Amino acid sequence: MNQSDTTIQGIYEVTIGVEHPLTAIQYWQQFGYRIGDIGELPAAAAKQLYGVNSHLHSIRLYHQDADHGLIRLLVWEQPINEGLQMETMKALGNRWVTAMTADILNILNHAELAAKEMPIKYTNAYWSVIYATEKVRPFMEPIVGIREMLLRQPRSRQVFFERFNYTVPNYGKIHPDSFFKTSQITHAGIVVQDDSKESLRFYEEVLGLLRTLEDVSSTYDNSPPARDFFDLQPGESFAVTAFDDPRSSKVDWKAARSGRLYVVRFPEALKLKNLFEWGQPGCLGMSFYTYRVRGLEVYWQRIKASAATNVSDITANEFGELSFSFVAPDGYFWTLISQ
Repeated sequence: MNQSDTTIQGIYEVTIGVEHPLTAIQYWQQFGYRIGDIGELPAAAAKQLYGVNSHLHSIRLYHQDADHGLIRLLVWEQPINEGLQMETMKALGNRWVTAMTADILNILNHAELAAKEMPIKYTNAYWSVIYATEKVRPFMEPIVGIREMLLRQPRSRQVFFERFNYTVPNYGKIHPDSFFKTSQITHAGIVVQDDSKESLRFYEEVLGLLRTLEDVSSTYDNSPPARDFFDLQPGESFAVTAFDDPRSSKVDWKAARSGRLYVVRFPEALKLKNLFEWGQPGCLGMSFYTYRVRGLEVYWQRIKASAATNVSDITANEFGELSFSFVAPDGYFWTLISQ
């Protein structure tokens, strides 16, 4: 792909099907989001672009001046199902998003209180030492690490992390006046099973993303957060591969950019639930991700020639932006939007 004619950056949007947009807007405002673009599509146009024969109203939520990590609320006149709801994270078709916070205990406190009266599941805020080059002396030297937690609700799946004693300038920008002191969405995840890793090549070779992490292993024994987040059982494990904005770096972690896609890959021998029909356009809850690109026609031609399926024609989306959709070789639905 000619880089002078084409550009892809980090994940632009996470889309969420909702029944009550005002309630959803009020929720996401607590994380620093605000109302931006509003649009709609008649059923025939929604069928052409998203494969869903339903009238659609959409609301794009912005976060400060971020050009990625946005949210699009989808109000389908006729939703096709209830979505992922409280299903396990250890499933094909699963989606979740991650954001940075400056106050993870505040989020944990609210999760504990809400769980007494709402369908919510959450984990503790796990501590992980990262970027460690040598052993430090507790109470004498700073520890470089994060605390992270998972919060699952019927319409959202969110991971939060708080940094301690390090910064990554282009990886998340916290809204200091937001209630939960959070950044835009810094990365999003999917679950696959592909021992050959052939499906991973699509993101690197066809979409042109930068593969920055390769097969980072998490097991039942070595990762309490992974064990809790993904309900790992003794002997189970997964490997993580990350695909970044091409302006990021494979070698300099301080040059990393948010908008990352995490692909969590379980062995094919492990029996996983298949939830693809519950995490696609028309569903309630988290349903698909988008990228914004320059050179949309070039991407369309390349994706049509790839192993992707259900490639739509290029057409205007609900905001009047040229777009097309497809299903990647791993089974996940995506939309590309002209920059």
